[in-house]
Amino acid sequence: MLNKMETANFILKNNDRLVLREARQEDAERMLSYVKKISHESKNLTFTSDEFTLTAEKQKEIFENCKDSDNDLYLLGFIDGEIVSSINFVGGKRSRINHSGEFGMAVKKDKWNLGIGGLMLDVLVDWSKNTKIIRKINLRVREDNEPAIHLYEKKGFIVEGKISRGFQVDGEFIDHVCMGLSI
Repeated sequence: MLNKMETANFILKNNDRLVLREARQEDAERMLSYVKKISHESKNLTFTSDEFTLTAEKQKEIFENCKDSDNDLYLLGFIDGEIVSSINFVGGKRSRINHSGEFGMAVKKDKWNLGIGGLMLDVLVDWSKNTKIIRKINLRVREDNEPAIHLYEKKGFIVEGKISRGFQVDGEFIDHVCMGLSI
């Protein structure tokens, strides 16, 4: 499909080799296992492991729909064949908003602080520029997720607003910080 990316290889701080590539239908089962794992590791995700109920067939459909879109991207990061990270960008579906979209990303906890998040963001931004469609990347992040906010700011994202009570974890409300990057 138009505007898709090639596989990218990176050497991490610990000398592991990270392979970033677009998600494929055959990744669906491994993706479900990965999401179950990360949903236990972090309260920064928008769902708990009990709420994640996608089937492999639905996950394949999501991957295929993304592959067929000019303004969506679903990347998976692999180390030694294991999924260790993901980033999913979804662009607007109507002509007046297809130039912008929002992404979510996650990294397995045992791979935090190796630079994976920054590499995924760099690839997303490069891909966005190459699409000639995407002109704005948006995200929402918990206001108490300081490492993520620092990473986003380091990559050029700016705070554009706040959504009060955007998150509720263990009965506690947490605001969302809205950030954006113009391309």
